[in-house]
Amino acid sequence: MPDADSPVPLCSPAQFQEGPYADLVQNYSPGALSDLMVEATRLCESETGRRLAPFTITAEEHRGEGMDPDEYADSSNLPMDLQGTLGRSYAYALGASTLVRHCWLNETAPRYPDLWTYSVSQFQIVRSYGGSQLLSPSQYTGPSKDTGHLWLNLGIFAPIGSYFYVSYSGGYTVGAPADLVRAARFMAAWLAVCDLNPSQTDHDPEQLHTAALMILANYERT
Repeated sequence: MPDADSPVPLCSPAQFQEGPYADLVQNYSPGALSDLMVEATRLCESETGRRLAPFTITAEEHRGEGMDPDEYADSSNLPMDLQGTLGRSYAYALGASTLVRHCWLNETAPRYPDLWTYSVSQFQIVRSYGGSQLLSPSQYTGPSKDTGHLWLNLGIFAPIGSYFYVSYSGGYTVGAPADLVRAARFMAAWLAVCDLNPSQTDHDPEQLHTAALMILANYERT
């Protein structure tokens, strides 16, 4: 039965079978081989603490971070568009002397941002003063592929203490970097060798317990 968890693997079954480790999985069914590559992908992500394969995240939560004074100052000679001026007036009318504008998404491209893509499906502000607002793409900029930086355009009312909820997809959707594919191939080969060598791993309770603890260490509270 296929795993319910089914990301696009960093190394596909076909790529694995083209390499020198094909003999390790010659007796695997197509479903079992697919599951092996999914497991190898998730182990790579757990080891790095990052999402690498294409993913979708629903409502990632961030507390909005402040604005640089140069971005939004109470200065009569600071050029501002009409939207920014109205936003500042609205903030003053409600007694909000400090606004927030920035957040940084959790998942970013650790390397090769040209192979990484983002797609924001929903960006919602929940204001500390009460009320919420769904933003259109024209009301914010980003996210930046290498930092995950997402920021509101001037004129959006977001008082300090507001939270941003961002639903987005991303990852190495253009194609995983070659070295990452090799790492996933090595991880899958290791899993296959563990399955094929029961004297050292598969049926040894101590080895099984140690292997389980190594995986679970990535899920410990910090």
